Amino acid sequence: MSAPVINVIVNFSSGASFGQAMIIDSGIIGVNILADAATVTADVSSTVQAVNITRGRSANADQFQAGTCQVRIVDVDGNWNPSNTASIYYPNIIPNRKIIVTATDTNTNLVSPLFAGYIVSYDYVQASLVGEVSYTTLNCVDAFRVLNMANVSTVASAPAGQLSGARTNAILNQVGWPASMRDVDTGQQTLLADPGTTRTALQALQTVSTSEYGAGYIDAAGNYTFQDRALTSSSIGSTPVIFADDGTGIEYGSAKWVLNDALIYNDASITATGLATQTATDSASVSTYFLHSYKQVDLLMDSTTAAKNYALAYVASRKDTSIRCDSITLKDLYTPGYDAGIAAALGLDYFDTITVKSTQPAATGTSTLNKTLQIFGVNHNITVSSWRVTWTTLEPIIDSFIIGNADYGILGTNVLSY
Repeated sequence: MSAPVINVIVNFSSGASFGQAMIIDSGIIGVNILADAATVTADVSSTVQAVNITRGRSANADQFQAGTCQVRIVDVDGNWNPSNTASIYYPNIIPNRKIIVTATDTNTNLVSPLFAGYIVSYDYVQASLVGEVSYTTLNCVDAFRVLNMANVSTVASAPAGQLSGARTNAILNQVGWPASMRDVDTGQQTLLADPGTTRTALQALQTVSTSEYGAGYIDAAGNYTFQDRALTSSSIGSTPVIFADDGTGIEYGSAKWVLNDALIYNDASITATGLATQTATDSASVSTYFLHSYKQVDLLMDSTTAAKNYALAYVASRKDTSIRCDSITLKDLYTPGYDAGIAAALGLDYFDTITVKSTQPAATGTSTLNKTLQIFGVNHNITVSSWRVTWTTLEPIIDSFIIGNADYGILGTNVLSY
């Protein structure tokens, strides 16, 4: 019944390669430095004061965003001052060095990735008096930043009729993204030939994932991940992990419940390059909630039928609203005996299904808020004395009919998706 261990690895290897850093040691909060030679390491576990990680999908932008991480270090010896030629890290304190954060569940010894990316800046705060402690914050961003800095135009091996997974791999190949750092589904949608326009690699990849009605993101281990429509539509049917305040599930600290129209869309306009625009509207939803329009242009599905299906599925999935759990914060992971919460905090990530139950007092007894949703955002706020995990949760990216599922397998109610 021990608290989890957080490990922060910085890789000072030379060159701009995408390779991941090695996991070489651990501490309650630890940073290990890997220099050019793998045998040159420094364990500075006692100097790391805090770690904050934020990763997730923007519901309004309908896209996953770049993950960020901040590591605050107590710099007693001035080793993190980039100008200190006597630093044990000099001259390796430069931007775009690799970093990976992992956590070990000390109850099971399982190691889980929390963040992998690149240090974009070192914020060094010098104390005002000689002898006082200075601080350095490592500001880090995941590989979305790298993909957004690389432009592509003509993509090799990107013909008409290609499935979205193969197109994703073609774009990644174009910018030299390692095959070992990918998790790419085959895809369900065939595409038009690559348009050959100048855009960032990230924009090209996002166009493919949107055309698929899938998802593209950097996972916690630093891999570019492409989930196709089969996954985005069916994953909600997995057995949920239950969080409850009445003893029927894992305890949590707080849950934020909301009812609003922020995610309603009842009118969609979808245009693939060179093809006629396809639309879908739900008049009953418009009458109830007013018009909420959604528009996509320059997509790559290779038929108007696919574009029409996209529009119909989008409106069918978002034309109505109901109360939802917007976010859930677990109990402090340092709480004694919170083993189930620790395992969930380190084991659950995007697309994992959870049920949140909240009991409300009422004049005639009690009422219960009960919702099954998916995790689409993760925040770890870690210090030497506390570890708080907050998940943002959303409805599935695309609704579908799931045979045998109590929530998504009701004929005449649930969406028959494409």
